[in-house]
Amino acid sequence: MIQKKFNEVDRRIFYFPAVRPCETVSPATLLGSLIVLSQNIGNYQSKFFATQRRNSREAIRKIGILLVFFEEIHDRGLILPETAVLCFSELHLTFQKIRFLLEDCSREGARLWILMKSEMVVTQFRLLIRTVATALDILPLNSMDICGEVMELVELVAKQARKARIEIDPNDERAMRRVLSVLDLFEKGIEPEFQVLKWVLDYLEIKTWSDCNKEIKFLEEQWVESEEREVPFLSSLLGFMCYCRVRIFDTLDYQNADQTDVRCNMEVLSCLNPEDFRCPISLELMIDPVTVSTGQTYDRSSIQKWLKAGHTICPKTGEKLTNTELVPNTNLRKLIHQFCADNGVSLAKTGKKTRDIARTILPGSPAAAEAMKFLSRIVARNLVFGTSEQKNKAAYEIRLLAKANIFNRSCLIEAGTIPPLLNLLYSFNKSIQENAIAALLKLSKHANGKKIVVENGGLRSIVAVLKRGISLEAKQTAAATIFYLSSVKGYRRLIGEIDETIPALVDLIKEGTPCGKKNGVVALFGLALYHGNRQRVIDAGTIPLLLHIIASSNKDELIVDSLALLATLAECLDGTLAILQASSFPLITRILQSTTSQAGKEHCVSIFLSCCTNGGDEAVAVLAKDTSVMSSLYSVTTDGTAQASKKARSLIKMLHKFHETSSSGQGCQAFTNEQSVHVW
Repeated sequence: MIQKKFNEVDRRIFYFPAVRPCETVSPATLLGSLIVLSQNIGNYQSKFFATQRRNSREAIRKIGILLVFFEEIHDRGLILPETAVLCFSELHLTFQKIRFLLEDCSREGARLWILMKSEMVVTQFRLLIRTVATALDILPLNSMDICGEVMELVELVAKQARKARIEIDPNDERAMRRVLSVLDLFEKGIEPEFQVLKWVLDYLEIKTWSDCNKEIKFLEEQWVESEEREVPFLSSLLGFMCYCRVRIFDTLDYQNADQTDVRCNMEVLSCLNPEDFRCPISLELMIDPVTVSTGQTYDRSSIQKWLKAGHTICPKTGEKLTNTELVPNTNLRKLIHQFCADNGVSLAKTGKKTRDIARTILPGSPAAAEAMKFLSRIVARNLVFGTSEQKNKAAYEIRLLAKANIFNRSCLIEAGTIPPLLNLLYSFNKSIQENAIAALLKLSKHANGKKIVVENGGLRSIVAVLKRGISLEAKQTAAATIFYLSSVKGYRRLIGEIDETIPALVDLIKEGTPCGKKNGVVALFGLALYHGNRQRVIDAGTIPLLLHIIASSNKDELIVDSLALLATLAECLDGTLAILQASSFPLITRILQSTTSQAGKEHCVSIFLSCCTNGGDEAVAVLAKDTSVMSSLYSVTTDGTAQASKKARSLIKMLHKFHETSSSGQGCQAFTNEQSVHVW
């Protein structure tokens, strides 16, 4: 088949990337491709069309008749006149578009959107069927040796295509009006009747929670790609479907429900400094970070402009680029998106579509705002007065609604969902506990959410899940929640003073999955930003555990986060002692020389600097033994951030001073602090 292959999953709805057959294509190839294309369209007869049933059926029927015509020509080996080839070429292009349109009309999850775009869809059907009629009008049937019966069928299709009345189905129009009336009620602050909502969903054959959730996911995808003028209407439809999902469906069909959102969020917790998210060229937040051959990372648009200008060296290091390949840094991209999601930072740029959560600080439309307020009150009520199943569903709904929408979080918090969610943490039901802690994780990203959690005694409840949670997933989510709560300076002390917190996080690092280990490390990092917690973290045996992760893990992000925590602990004397006693300098040196992460290199330098500052000449002597360290430090002074460069210069100065003192015969000074340590 000569039609270009196209991934239906990636194709935007109502975008028809049809390819016109080239002029040199052989008639036999064109005919064969038309037959295959017509058969593909015929297969849509078995697909479900929630709307546009008559128009879809008629288009499939007409092309099915033409398929008989094409097969007649093929089977008899007829030679096509030149005008017929031109006609078939036009039909091929049109059939591709019809196939795309039928694909859209039967697309899973797009039923409400197709309904509300009925006028546009009807216009497309009308245009394409008229194009078929025009192509058939110029088809030289009389000069083609086909049987009279087939000729009559083709002429009939041409006549019907010319005169076809392609209009919106009256039932579709009635359903569309009902949706619009519900949106109007929302906008006026009036809750719609249950039966009206149920009628619309029944008409679209949205029968389960999962069916409804698919519609929401599709609308969210459209929202991401939409122009600003479409945002209010899409937001209103999203509010409509979310309200229906909460109010109409009492049962979660978990076999299809997406349970991975918490795991995904866990993956992107990090100790990275937000400054590491800026492009070295533009100094702006990177939207599409890519790595060049020197290991440096830039925003794609910035480095592409650099390369197009004819430059062949790395902008930051000055090294010659061995190639111009740009490797997507997907891990950093996830970290940046999570940072922006948590802080309401916009990632929008001219000509660049992205999931801009800053759009969600305010509701997309008045109807969406009122729908969210209504459904927030429903889930809050179910959390308190519902059955176990209703409480579980309400917690899961919050988990989804608060995932990437700041306005939703504020509505859910104002509706009073946090206190009952904290009560559900003590449930013996695994699913309820997992959904409750996951919902609290989402709400704790909001400033008011953090405050209400703490004011309602939620810290001990969350720590209880971290220590004694029913499942490992619940424990890992509790660690992630602690990380977000620890972003408030005053809460770090409160969390650290709970005796079980730090030992439980250390246990998670020991026993958890890579994701759990990462959450444990990052949560400890957040707590260790309060100086009073550092001794507790060290006493819990964290440093040997971190060194083991750094030495054995194959997860780069986990290693960098472990280095960040180690660098923080090294700032105090006992942290330095533990690092020196573990004879870890060779390991840190190896990471400094091998890691491609600029943050990782900076952490290594920070560890060395703290150890040499706190440990005196004895620590410096151990570092000075490895002559390769100096070249790595010089590299950081030129390639690293301003802060990393400053630290590296301070360390180089220390090493130079030590060498000068040693060469003058003064030897190395003993450990100047009260405590002595063996570092050999």
